[in-house]
Amino acid sequence: MISKVLIANRGEIALRIIAACREANLATVAVHSEADRDSLHVTMADEAVCIGPAFANASYLNITSVIAAAEITGADAIHPGYGFLAENAHFAEVIQECGLTWIGPPPEAIRLMGDKATARRTVSARGVPILPGSPEPLTSREAAVKLAEEIGFPVILKASAGGGGKGMRVARDGRELRHAFDTARHEAERAFGVADVYLEKYLTSPRHIEVQVLADGKGRAIAMGERECSIQRRHQKLIEEAPSPVVTPELRARLCAAAVAAAESVGYQSAGTVEFLYNDGEFFFMEMNTRIQVEHPVTEEVTGVDLVREQLRVASGLPLSVRRTPRITGSAIEFRVNAEDPETFAPSPGTITRLALPGGPGVRIDTHIYQGYRIPPYYDSLIAKLIVSGRDRGEAITRARRALSMFLIEGVKTSIPLHLKILAERDFIDGRLSTKFMERFARPE
Repeated sequence: MISKVLIANRGEIALRIIAACREANLATVAVHSEADRDSLHVTMADEAVCIGPAFANASYLNITSVIAAAEITGADAIHPGYGFLAENAHFAEVIQECGLTWIGPPPEAIRLMGDKATARRTVSARGVPILPGSPEPLTSREAAVKLAEEIGFPVILKASAGGGGKGMRVARDGRELRHAFDTARHEAERAFGVADVYLEKYLTSPRHIEVQVLADGKGRAIAMGERECSIQRRHQKLIEEAPSPVVTPELRARLCAAAVAAAESVGYQSAGTVEFLYNDGEFFFMEMNTRIQVEHPVTEEVTGVDLVREQLRVASGLPLSVRRTPRITGSAIEFRVNAEDPETFAPSPGTITRLALPGGPGVRIDTHIYQGYRIPPYYDSLIAKLIVSGRDRGEAITRARRALSMFLIEGVKTSIPLHLKILAERDFIDGRLSTKFMERFARPE
């Protein structure tokens, strides 16, 4: 059993983990950079330790400092949240070697799923459908062109070691692919320290649908239903919802079975997400995120299951509180509120001079901001998540309009006006979504 959890993260996810720990009667330790000295997670935790200067590589990414903070506070477990060190297998191994509990999947599972080419081979061996592509990282431009000609253009190059759109390039012919190959490798090496890229058949306008899984580490994994994550900008999600408006009960059963097979193929434990591309009745494995997701609240709202609490249970050696895929009830939509210009998407750090949070039925807000809070320029621009839920998708959309119109943030620019515009779009209202939604939205025909 664990008794004190160090949260190796910041912002809204750090507060989310603190809330789950309080319900579980676990003490908490916040770590923070000098720039986050006044952050709410520092105030709300039972203890706090400054682990370095503002830049993440000297603080939140400094493994030695994080471990030292756990040792001096007597924390016996570490939760990584998402981002930063959350999918760093070496970090997980160091924690375990120090006799601490890692609240996450086994390091080897992180490593296997972290290499996208290896992940494709691993899940394919368990019958999970994958897009045609390279079984190994590509060694040359000509090898890439030869394979692309075999499976047919367009194709997409992806970094084996990363995600988030880094090291990713689409090519529609051999000339474009030769140029994209060098660009993708350079970007992958700069972002992840590994230049390896692999190639897949490119779907021009698919949906991005993911399945939340929970696994107890004893050979049992459970799918918690799907999320629609198609509304993205530069491969960064903006709006997520559960369930997907396109998924039927029969398709849900197939998606969940594939996600469970993927998780079991690497002996998974804790919470994770298996991501798929869906197109014309078929779905294909894309990747597995070996951590809690930013969009996990929509699954919590339609299942009634606290996913972070389940992570704490598994790490403590307790069984999952759910034994089978839960019944999906109602609809939930999450809007990522970023501190950025809603037209140009340029970051907008600064001081929040006025703040009013919406409330009422079906409204949840996960945030770390407050009036007078200064948003630092050093980290991700996410400052809040608005989650709305209703008896059906129509009611959730109605509540979203109401909540966003009453969500007041002054002093910085935010993505709230953008979300209100999207909510007025007929394609969104009717559930006609794809990963190209934002391109059509920005340049309507």
